[in-house]
Amino acid sequence: MAMPPLGGAGAKPLSRKQKAAIIVRLLLAEGVEVPLTTLDEDLQEELTIQMSSMRFIDRATVKAVVDEFVSEMEDIGLAFTGGLEGALKTLEKSISPATAARIRKQGGVRATGDPWETITGLDPLRLLPVLEEESVEIAAVLLSKLKVSTAAELLGKLPGPRARRVAYAVSLTGAIEPEVVDKIGRSLAEQLDAQPLKAFADGPVERVGAILNFSPAATRDEVLQGLDEDDATFAAEVRKAIFTFSNIPQRLDPRDIPKVTKDLDQAQLITALAAATGELEKVTEFILGAMSKRLAEQLREEMANLGAVKPAEGEAAMNAVVAAIRELEAAGEVLLIAEDE
Repeated sequence: MAMPPLGGAGAKPLSRKQKAAIIVRLLLAEGVEVPLTTLDEDLQEELTIQMSSMRFIDRATVKAVVDEFVSEMEDIGLAFTGGLEGALKTLEKSISPATAARIRKQGGVRATGDPWETITGLDPLRLLPVLEEESVEIAAVLLSKLKVSTAAELLGKLPGPRARRVAYAVSLTGAIEPEVVDKIGRSLAEQLDAQPLKAFADGPVERVGAILNFSPAATRDEVLQGLDEDDATFAAEVRKAIFTFSNIPQRLDPRDIPKVTKDLDQAQLITALAAATGELEKVTEFILGAMSKRLAEQLREEMANLGAVKPAEGEAAMNAVVAAIRELEAAGEVLLIAEDE
């Protein structure tokens, strides 16, 4: 025997919880994504229990609930929800990270939502100290929550014995309760949020290398010579970070040359190749050798017609080629081969 529907003439008025369950069920039925994870866990539990206890709702009752819901929504001009943390999320693109961190610290705000979303969105290098200093169990949980590629990258930066212990501990994480994983995530999120903000996104080696990448060759050589005298170790690291026109044959896969030349201004390419004399001729041959024979012959003819190139113009054109490669690398379309130690 079918159960009578809720609502209708003489029926007991629906509670606000029942009405909320009807609205949520209706939205889900229409394929609308309802962000229920933003609710407190107690409210999520109450809603689930309420929905499990309901069966059939007649059409007239559903229409009345929807009309009431729409009416209430129209009466709301503007809503400020989520307390201080909600305000910070609303303003995250309008205020600086330093200001947000200071407000959190002063207000003692505890971030809401899934802490692992915050953690996995951080620069992987910020997570390396956790893997190095925390217990192997905590490190294993962190490693398990990261993307496989990120986890592999970080694991490769750990000393061998530590990496083996953490990798073994990953095999034991299957029995950990979800509540424990959530608590670990919140603890790590608060710990990482408490780290002082860096004034620069990149380290000193990367910054100096990036500057010297586009400096005139004479300036670059002079600076590196000075660094050799002051700090040979730092100078060696900077040399590895530098990528110039002369490094193309060693660090770029020839199959990626067509990607580089496709959108590069042809006049700049011809100027760069024509200016590459002496030791740099090997770069010209590398680039032309990675092209079709017909295109390479066409470029050789245009290089011959161009004649002698002024040093400043040649260096600017070479820097344009390097900049195009760097842009493709940043976009993930090409991969630079690492320098040997």
